[in-house]
Amino acid sequence: MTEHLTVDGGTIAYEVTGAGPLVVLAHGMGDSREAYRFLTPPLVAAGYRVAAVDLRGSGESSVGWASYTRADIAGDLVALVDHLGGPAVLVGHSISGGAVTIAAATAPSSITAVVELAPFTRTQQIGLGDLRVARFRRGMRHLLGTALFGSTGQWRKYLTVAYPGRKPADWDARLDQIEAMLREPGRMKALQDMGKTTPADAGAQLGNVRCPVLVVEGTLDPDWASPQAEGEAIVAALPAEVGRLEMIDGAGHYPHVQFPDQVSALVLSFLDSVRA
Repeated sequence: MTEHLTVDGGTIAYEVTGAGPLVVLAHGMGDSREAYRFLTPPLVAAGYRVAAVDLRGSGESSVGWASYTRADIAGDLVALVDHLGGPAVLVGHSISGGAVTIAAATAPSSITAVVELAPFTRTQQIGLGDLRVARFRRGMRHLLGTALFGSTGQWRKYLTVAYPGRKPADWDARLDQIEAMLREPGRMKALQDMGKTTPADAGAQLGNVRCPVLVVEGTLDPDWASPQAEGEAIVAALPAEVGRLEMIDGAGHYPHVQFPDQVSALVLSFLDSVRA
């Protein structure tokens, strides 16, 4: 059942399933909490209370927010954790990977651990060598087309690049759902505004995180010429022995959707270590 929480002048939608320690799942831009449709069931089966949230401007959350920075999203997530009775483990994808970093650094009493899936947590620097990587060029072209023209067609093309090889069984239906959502008033603008934000606010907090961090990257993620190098740089910027990196071979920017069994196994093992 969808519930709503009023925060910062708007409302965020969320759905809670299961019972036990709290895990909050936050998706990336241009998506909704349905991004975790494959990860939620194994977490619930393992004895966790799972709250999947729609980011501000996304899914069933309200539109028209003043800003969409990672710090804004972090504040929403901490407010939800406190509302539900934390502490919690936060799982964040892409822009939310940066947001959960900020939440962990600024609200340590509310956040016990974080999982960052293909996270944008550091300021990006593109070198000439990066442009030699075909998947990176293709992904960047479609992202720019989405940002400049607000084109749902360009976003669909980006998602095709972002899901190399294996597609989920509901691939076509899910693309149609995402396109329909983005055609709702204010939804594409929210995506565009998120795309304009910089990860600098998250990068500045990496050294202040004290809880355990799991970073998961796909080897074929088109958002970086070298996803492994990006993941290693995130872990290196964290305090010693706080973070670890896991690579999913063949995955793109959505490893939790393409390879849910592998990602859920990694997340559950990580959660077990946190609880030990």
